[in-house]
Amino acid sequence: MINKISESLQTAIADVHDGATVMIGGFGNAGMPSALIDALIAQGARDLTIVNNNAGNGETGLAALLKTKRVRKIICSFPRQADSQVFDALYRAGEIELELTPQGNLAERIRAAGAGIGGFFSPTGYGTMLAQGKETRLINGRQYVLESPIHADFALIKAHRGDRWGNLVYRKTARNFGPIMAMAAKCTIAQVSEVVELGQLDPENIVTPGIFVQRVVREAL
Repeated sequence: MINKISESLQTAIADVHDGATVMIGGFGNAGMPSALIDALIAQGARDLTIVNNNAGNGETGLAALLKTKRVRKIICSFPRQADSQVFDALYRAGEIELELTPQGNLAERIRAAGAGIGGFFSPTGYGTMLAQGKETRLINGRQYVLESPIHADFALIKAHRGDRWGNLVYRKTARNFGPIMAMAAKCTIAQVSEVVELGQLDPENIVTPGIFVQRVVREAL
């Protein structure tokens, strides 16, 4: 019998290893799997590469993970805002590496990994520092930059409901990066508000099929 439900948050992330590339869903706090992040902090993995839309807010969630100084590199599109003091301090001190990627390119690079695409040409970033060292090409009179897919060892995402097969539905804008990150990682771990029985999710509403999810865990047990 297929049953992807983990008994605890700690069990769900126990095998995240040192040096892993970890995608973390969320657009700011919307859709951020905070419970899984807290469990990862307690678990202790270090030398991580994190892929996220931004670089943390305040002192909680992703910012709290960065504060542990166990993140070697972050790939994101929006590293600084008014309350990004943790990342800002680490970056200025040379204690974290940043790979800045425009938001559309970030989403497409993740999606490309899940779709098995070897790369794609994007006009975004051409003629800027973001294109340095990358192949460029003139296509139909417009300059493009070759972007590579982003693969991950783990994806930590948040969904609204999930079943034991790993099928997921999301709540409004909390959906954001979750579906494409689930496809781009070797192991996807989904934090859900509610675990439901098989058949309770309308097949027409399932956004992430269970084939892309390895573990489901309730955020409050």
